[in-house]
Amino acid sequence: MSTEVVGMLLAGGKGTRLGQLTKKIAKPAVPFGGKYRIIDFTLSNLSNSEITTVGVLVQYAPLLLNRHIGMGKPWGLDRQEGGISVLAPFADQTGASWFEGTADAITKNIHFIDQYDPEYLLILSGDHIYQMDYQQMLDFHKERNADATISVIEVPMEEASRFGILNTEEDYKIYEFDEKPAEPKNNLASMGIYIFNWKVLREYLINDEKDTASEHDFGNDIIPKMLDDDRQLYAYRFDGYWKDVGTIQSYWEANMDLLEEDLDKLLSSKTWPTYSHELNLPPQYIGQNAELSESLICPGSFIFGKIKHSVLFSEVTVGENTVVEDAIIHPRTVVGKDCIIRKAILMHDLDIPDGVTIDGSNKAEPIVIGPDNIADYTNGGK
Repeated sequence: MSTEVVGMLLAGGKGTRLGQLTKKIAKPAVPFGGKYRIIDFTLSNLSNSEITTVGVLVQYAPLLLNRHIGMGKPWGLDRQEGGISVLAPFADQTGASWFEGTADAITKNIHFIDQYDPEYLLILSGDHIYQMDYQQMLDFHKERNADATISVIEVPMEEASRFGILNTEEDYKIYEFDEKPAEPKNNLASMGIYIFNWKVLREYLINDEKDTASEHDFGNDIIPKMLDDDRQLYAYRFDGYWKDVGTIQSYWEANMDLLEEDLDKLLSSKTWPTYSHELNLPPQYIGQNAELSESLICPGSFIFGKIKHSVLFSEVTVGENTVVEDAIIHPRTVVGKDCIIRKAILMHDLDIPDGVTIDGSNKAEPIVIGPDNIADYTNGGK
């Protein structure tokens, strides 16, 4: 069996900077935008790009993520040939099992890729919010007869030192990869999306596996080695919305971005839909004295308070005279009467008693309320 392109989705991230949100689940499985999980965006991109042979590499706390992906039905990836395969780490003859880096994760699954004999390998991350046609990137790769193509996005120059920066010629041919440079030469940041000619990459992966000094990482090891060998590497410029939701602040910002009209239209696009599991729930109930503005309220919710510029997931209850502003409330959480919830993220299945104030409006980042700290706010804590 031969397939032109195989997609490999790296979804094993622990996401420690997200704190409680990823204490028990992998970052790609974190709820997002009312009815999605973060990984839904990359899976939908694959489906819409008609790339239907996909390996999902899981590692940290994979149970919920595995259950969510299932056979890939919401994304049309439940197929007899190709389709979606969840690939967990497994022990080899030396007893090693955990993936040691992004490149090592692919190396440990060479056998999976080889069975499809692909010409190209598309490598993706499962923790970004964006919509992208990978076929357009593949066309760019073919047109330039590249060995590798890396998708880049323009970031503010003052933030460039936080990213892996690709320095290129005028035709976007890469001559240098600069990992988190103190003094960046430009602001074209790697998005962690790669297309490789599989036979070329396969050799580099096998050699890298033998290199005891290597971190077995694409950015730190594989890409620099290919550049040293004068391989043809190009940067593919992406101009759409893209957000790395790896921190509490960026996760909150991305959810708030959904409330902007342009991004909301993007998500509801019929030509590039974002898929997820659809819950069979009744419509949301809005009480007579409730007030709603600039908010996303999902089915099964009961709203009696004032909701402004917030994202409420399914089966959320907000009591009378409660104010919710600039907040994210995950599924099945109940907020009592006379509460104030501002610039906060409430995790799922919480019960917030009457009269509680949770106000992060004067803090550097939103307050996250979950099992670890709910007592601090509901038993008189501030």
